Amino acid sequence: MEKESFLRTWWIAVRPFAFPASVVPVLFGTVLAVTVGGASLNVPLFLLSLAAMVLLHAGANVLSDYNDFEKGLDTEPLPGSGAIVRGLLAPRAALLGSFVLLAAGILLGLIVAFSVGRAVFFIGLVGIALGVLYSSGPFPLKYNALGDFVVFCNFGILGSLGAWTVQAGSISWIPVLWAVPGSLLVAAILHANNWRDIETDASKGIRTVAAILGHRLSVFYYGALLFGPFLFVLLFALLSNALGIDPAMPYTFLITLAALPQALKIFRKGLEAQRRGITEELAALDKETAQLNLLFGVLATVALLV
Repeated sequence: MEKESFLRTWWIAVRPFAFPASVVPVLFGTVLAVTVGGASLNVPLFLLSLAAMVLLHAGANVLSDYNDFEKGLDTEPLPGSGAIVRGLLAPRAALLGSFVLLAAGILLGLIVAFSVGRAVFFIGLVGIALGVLYSSGPFPLKYNALGDFVVFCNFGILGSLGAWTVQAGSISWIPVLWAVPGSLLVAAILHANNWRDIETDASKGIRTVAAILGHRLSVFYYGALLFGPFLFVLLFALLSNALGIDPAMPYTFLITLAALPQALKIFRKGLEAQRRGITEELAALDKETAQLNLLFGVLATVALLV
């Protein structure tokens, strides 16, 4: 394989459109630690943490694609599909590549943990375990209706908490609670993918939240995941300031409401696609939801900086 073709193949394999889900919590948790936690920004550790998160996410993505292909779940290329189902990468090569990516991410994570302390090590250990067990092992979480929970934790709560701890040196409830809105949007990305695959997953005996709910209830669940973050920010900002909770969420967080029109647009598209039974339009929802997650995360980070 030529160099350019090799790079393009692996670029498709790691599905880079999903990377905002790993970048946003690290960025948010870091800025939160500096602006609210009073930590001094350590740029090298931030960059190492970010690189580790992206590599681990990429490795987990490729490993998940391999397991999906081996179980006969992915047979037709769709928007956002990986390199295996497109015939660009042999399953064995993908499995080996996933191990390399995971190993590289673990190595960087260990460097950060040794620099900061045991708290970061254990946060990372839980995240890696969830990422591997997501699609592997005797009880793959992804295939047993726990995939939404995994991404909610890994690419929301744990990502922000880990980034906070890297900068502040200690664990806090602040990044856990303040990361809930972004965590819901990450779960929405996965649900959009699983919603499209309801029939395929059900035929293979795969249990996802979407497969359990069915098309009709999946619409309401998707809506809760899309609009829940905006409601959370609105209520928590108002209540934390009114009740004198320290620290209170600053009113600048209300700028995240600027992403609400995009959420409405995506939800209407999903609703119409489900009503008309158009699988192709449902297939694009995960990518569009990832873009919404990025927009919301950037706005939340700007709210902290302001």
